[in-house]
Amino acid sequence: MTDKKVWTLKSVAQELGVSNATVSNAFSRPDQLSKKRREEILEACKKIGYSGPNRAAQSLRKGHFNTVALVLPDSVEYMISDPVASNFVKGVAGVLEKSKVNLLLFSGNSDNINAVSDFVDGFICYGSPRNPELIDQLRTCTKKIVTADFDIDRKASVSVDNEQAAYEIAKLAIKSDDDAVAILGLRLLDSDLTCRVYDVPNDDSKFSIAHQRLNGYNKAIKELNVKLRPDRIWNIPQSKHHYALIAAKEALTSTPRPNVLLCMSDLIALAAIKEIKSMGLRIPEDIRVVGFDGIDEALHSSQPLTTVHQNSEKKGIKAAELFINRATDSVFIPFHIEHGETC
Repeated sequence: MTDKKVWTLKSVAQELGVSNATVSNAFSRPDQLSKKRREEILEACKKIGYSGPNRAAQSLRKGHFNTVALVLPDSVEYMISDPVASNFVKGVAGVLEKSKVNLLLFSGNSDNINAVSDFVDGFICYGSPRNPELIDQLRTCTKKIVTADFDIDRKASVSVDNEQAAYEIAKLAIKSDDDAVAILGLRLLDSDLTCRVYDVPNDDSKFSIAHQRLNGYNKAIKELNVKLRPDRIWNIPQSKHHYALIAAKEALTSTPRPNVLLCMSDLIALAAIKEIKSMGLRIPEDIRVVGFDGIDEALHSSQPLTTVHQNSEKKGIKAAELFINRATDSVFIPFHIEHGETC
């Protein structure tokens, strides 16, 4: 059994007795040949098993790949299951598809963006990657970069004012200086554990959505003269029901029991509401709960959640537009407070 011949542009041209340019034009520049001539060339190539010039090699020569890598903050598996992240991806994908640009999903747990840097036109980065080494790599990368919900001084960025939004929702939830507040945070620590946070890391807030929101909560708490006990902040590693439920149960069985829960995501808030109701407590009479994100499940539940509504799909659209247009703008996507029945 003989090996199948590997055809190159040059060998095909020699086989057909035409120039390299004629074969190349038949595949890439059809306007340079008559319709009849092009069809003859393509039919001859099909018979010998040649499907066209090596596009990867062409892209390497041109330095243009027609592909954008979307760097997610966590694993791809987790991100595509999260309603907020999936809406962002939807927004990005819609713009890129219309522009005939391919999308590559890249995990924030990965070690090195150089694994794909040589084969993409640039990066859209959604949130601070789980692996902090990627931030330094992105900062020094020579490719086009657009960041969303964090900033690495690469000029093009899109975000919601997380600190201001958290401040406003906290001021709405806290009614008096006698309120006992608990914060169910999301990824305040670089840990896979649901646990209390006694010492909040002094991270640069522009790299972390969670720390921006915590800053907003603390600003409102201080302004309203409320005492936040040192054991009333929780770290939840992922915005998933079973992680959030652990924190909610601990918070609700604390003494004195909090009567205000500031939750850094709607999914966390929904888990807390389920636990509150299972304990026979009333919302908002016994305890007030607020979320963050404005996902459909929270807004259309039997007791709609009071939450910060951010349009994640619009954020994704704007990030992709900034990339396609090679813009250098820093854009804030507006948010608003959805007044539900939990506060």
